[in-house]
Amino acid sequence: MTDSSRHRSTHFVRPARLEDARVIRAVARESWHAAYDDLLGPDTVETVTDEWYALEGLRESIETGDSHLFVAPDSTNGEADRTDELAGFVHVGQWPDEPTVGHLARLYVHSSHWGRGLGTVLCERGERALEDDGYSRIRLEVFAKNERAIDFYEGRGYEPVAEMVEELEGETYRVSLLERSL
Repeated sequence: MTDSSRHRSTHFVRPARLEDARVIRAVARESWHAAYDDLLGPDTVETVTDEWYALEGLRESIETGDSHLFVAPDSTNGEADRTDELAGFVHVGQWPDEPTVGHLARLYVHSSHWGRGLGTVLCERGERALEDDGYSRIRLEVFAKNERAIDFYEGRGYEPVAEMVEELEGETYRVSLLERSL
C-alpha cells in the first residue's frame, strides 16, 4: 500500500459553504507561499493571493453554482466537519470560452498536509464533478517551474498541450497547460 492510498480513506471532502471563504483564502495564501515564494517572491505571492482569492470572489464562486468548490476540513484534530480549519480545497468549472472542456482552476493543500494523499482525493472529487457535468476533458494551468505540481498531475494522466506566458507584477512566467480525458 502506498503512502497516499493509506491516507486516502481518512480524508473527508464536502462542498464549500459561504463561511469557508475566509479559511479557503488562508489555505491558498499559505500553500502559495510554500510553493511559490522562491519562484515569484513573497511580495508577489501576497499581491496575487489578495487579488485571486478575494473573499467576495470566493463567496460568489460558492453561491453561483456554475462551478464546484470542495473543501477538506483538517481532520487531524478529530473533527472532520469544522469550518475554522481546512486542509485543502479544489475548484472546478468550465474552461473559459470552451464549453466542452472542464477546468481544474484551483487545487491547494496546506503544506502541513503535503504528501498525505489529500491532493489526490481533492483532484478526484473535482474530476468526478466535471465528469458528472458532462465534460469529457479537463485542463489546467501550472507554472512551468512548479515541478512538484507537474509531477503530481502527470502522475494522474495529465499531458502538456501548450505553453503560455503569464505576467504577474511586471514579471513574466512560463505556464504549462496540461490536459487529460475524464
